[in-house]
Amino acid sequence: MANILRINHVTLVVDDLEEACAWYEREFDLEPMPAFPLDFPAQFYALNDEQQLHLTEWEDKPSFRGHVCFQVADFNTVFYRMREQNRIDTTPWGLVRRLPDGAMQMFVRDPSNNLVEISCTPDTPVDAAIFEDDLVQSEMGLFVSNRNDARGVKGEHATLYHGAKT
Repeated sequence: MANILRINHVTLVVDDLEEACAWYEREFDLEPMPAFPLDFPAQFYALNDEQQLHLTEWEDKPSFRGHVCFQVADFNTVFYRMREQNRIDTTPWGLVRRLPDGAMQMFVRDPSNNLVEISCTPDTPVDAAIFEDDLVQSEMGLFVSNRNDARGVKGEHATLYHGAKT
């Protein structure tokens, strides 16, 4: 049986590599790293010592709900920048919100329309003014789909952050 140690990388398909690279570098302060000598447009980024983001240009269509989640240290700054750029997308997973574990959750679209979740640890300070924005759910909670199909393991102490106290 395979024993998963960690996620090594996530690949996002983009429709304009240069535009996507400029956005990820500007918004998340990523620095390009060498990619393998591939015969298609691709750029690799180190997110930390163990994980990478790979951007690759293809004509694929992005997923509506599928996403990658980035944990950020300063949720406030990212929220205000994404709000200013009109990148927050509440259609697939609802309003920006504080989850029951205390973490913040926001979904944004990159220049190629990929969905990117932005989150922060439950103890990250969040500007109270954010909760007055019309794109933000004022009360702590979860996205409700109204599908009434709750398959999967659930728990009242679920968290995005292992070891976090809820």
